[in-house]
Amino acid sequence: MSKKYRVAGDKKFQCKAFNTADTGSFKNREEAEKELTANKEKIVALQEKLYAEKKEGFVFIFQAMDAAGKDGTIKAVLDCLSPHGVKEAAFKAPSRTELAHDYLWRIAAQLPEKGEIAIFNRSHYEDVLVGKVHKLYENYAWADRIDRDKIISNRYKDIRHFEEYLYHNSIRVVKIFLNVSKEEQAKRFLSRLEEKEKNWKFSIGDMKERQYWDEYQQAFEDAINRTATDHCPWYIVPADHKWYMRWLVSKILLDNLEEAHPHWPNVPTGDLAQFADCEKELKEELGTKDIPETEELAQR
Repeated sequence: MSKKYRVAGDKKFQCKAFNTADTGSFKNREEAEKELTANKEKIVALQEKLYAEKKEGFVFIFQAMDAAGKDGTIKAVLDCLSPHGVKEAAFKAPSRTELAHDYLWRIAAQLPEKGEIAIFNRSHYEDVLVGKVHKLYENYAWADRIDRDKIISNRYKDIRHFEEYLYHNSIRVVKIFLNVSKEEQAKRFLSRLEEKEKNWKFSIGDMKERQYWDEYQQAFEDAINRTATDHCPWYIVPADHKWYMRWLVSKILLDNLEEAHPHWPNVPTGDLAQFADCEKELKEELGTKDIPETEELAQR
């Protein structure tokens, strides 16, 4: 199912042609939530093997318009993961220190080790999204030799090369665009204004950014089409229905983890021989005491 929403450079993505209210083949929300629970159980099992094997790492990137549901989706889908081997990074406006380095510097610092999963709430794509829409690069310091008119196109090249480099070094990059409609965004903004407990989620800046809706849609379309590859694909997720969005994100994560096919690592033969000696010694130490079952030991 997730392949339906996969963009890998073999086809062009068009925002206007995409159905943000798609709910697939589900008859109701309950069906999707049941499958979400089942997917999360499988994700947990795969993460355990990934962490134990330590042969491959993952970066799951979440990008979206405001109020599309990034934070809620990350919490609802990925709360099942063990803290061991998981790191989350949220990329806001770059600091003075970050601006003093190349724009991928702060991204590289958050990359996962082999066996780990990194969750990026926004990412290096901000430079070709908000950075492009508002031409933020015009205020940066550049060497005289840099052609300002080619900065964004060069960014696309940098991103493709960077992500391909990671793939060649055992780090998979999976990019997820939570695609919400302008009408649904308006409803969610209104909900944040009308419900006091949600007021903190709203910012005057959200309304200002909404004025650039068409520019952002074009920026997303360009970024996806210029950086989608078979090794580092984009997934365009309908975000008007949160229950479907969350199920689909779980399916995308599951499919990609299954594709990596992690296994429990093999124990060297020499170690197995020593394990037998250790087992014998422990049994002798316990003497006539009942030897707990493995599961009982694990719970202690």
